[in-house]
Amino acid sequence: MAQRHQLSRSAHERLTAELADLTTRGRIEMAQAIERARELGDLSENGDYHAAKDQQGHMEGRIRTLEAILDNAEIVDDAVEGVVSAGSVVTIRYVGDDDELAETYLVGHIEEETEHDVISPSSPLGSALIGKRAGDEVEYDAPGGVLKVVVIKAEAG
Repeated sequence: MAQRHQLSRSAHERLTAELADLTTRGRIEMAQAIERARELGDLSENGDYHAAKDQQGHMEGRIRTLEAILDNAEIVDDAVEGVVSAGSVVTIRYVGDDDELAETYLVGHIEEETEHDVISPSSPLGSALIGKRAGDEVEYDAPGGVLKVVVIKAEAG
């Protein structure tokens, strides 16, 4: 079964618009760039042609990624102030660390637009944080063993 992607409504709309742009304007412009490069002559030594085909491959990969995300997207309600949920901006510190070592993350999908690093709600840390409030201590399984963090603050994203 495909992984569900939790997206905010704004992220879903932005990704849908990007997909529409790439599958229409993007593909047309890419085809034109390849055609112009073909006109330059021998394809075996045509750097412009190979660069255009490489760009086309990257664009098609992005299209497939967006389609997979959107096909399995779950639009989450807006985050509630003070409670960690998908779409929240959460500040945590590891137990034993000083407050100045606190880290701030967006609990969401890597495709979200944010100035913060992103924690997936389905990751071990992300799923442990869901539903917690400031002051709560959370344990989660990390590759190096069980880690503990304290939620300092949770804000609606």
